[in-house]
This record gives sequence, C-alpha cells and structure tokens, in this order.
Amino acid sequence: MAFLFDRIAAEAQLISIRAQGAGGQNVNKVSSAIHLRFDIPASSLPDAMKERLLHSADSRITRDGVLVLKAQQHRTRELNRQDAYDRLRAILDAAAIEPLQRKATRPTYASRQRRREAKSLRSGIKQMRSGKIDG
Repeated sequence: MAFLFDRIAAEAQLISIRAQGAGGQNVNKVSSAIHLRFDIPASSLPDAMKERLLHSADSRITRDGVLVLKAQQHRTRELNRQDAYDRLRAILDAAAIEPLQRKATRPTYASRQRRREAKSLRSGIKQMRSGKIDG
C-alpha cells in the first residue's frame, strides 16, 4: 500500500495558507497551514475505493468529489504537510477495507417459542389491567 500511497500523494494538490487562531505577529506573516485537495474521481484509486469514498457521509468531501483537508496544528509548514498526508492516508486506508456482506439468518425454533411465550404473558397482564371483572 506504500507504493500506491506515494503515487496518490503526488495527485494531491497542496496549497499553503495562513493559519487561524492565536499566534501573535507570526501567524499574520507566515503561511504555515496546508490545504490539501484530493480529487477522488480523477485519481488513480481503484473504482471500488472511489465508490466507497464518494458514498461516505464525510463532510470533508465536496459535491464534486474533492476531499479537502486543512492542516494547521503545527507551527511549521513541513509538519503540517506531513500531518495532512497522514490524515489522507488514514482516510484512504479506511476506504480500502471492503465491508462484509450481511448473511441473512433465521431465528431458531426455541427463540420463536420464547418470543411467543413472552407475548402471551404480556397479553395476559394487559387483559388483567383492563378492569373487567367476571363474576
């Protein structure tokens, strides 16, 4: 997967931007934050991975299928670049895992009997609450 990620990392577009938040004068001068944009449909990912990524409920993926990550946790551009690549790798690793198909099963005879018994007990309790008195 390392070779695949190196090729994919080359497809990502990195833009240096100014970081938000506290930092004094330095934050206003230095563009240390990294904006990583990864175009999923145009990438060289396998089609199954593309489908899983595009159909995920991740808010970082735009309608056009572009994954946008903003890394601004560190003070240096190099550390933020590495952080963005690490986060991209984690997202792609999660999409590489193919979900297991659910196998349909039937309830056992004993579990169906237990369910029916519980229903009849509950029905009897509710009938006793109705207030009808025989006699």
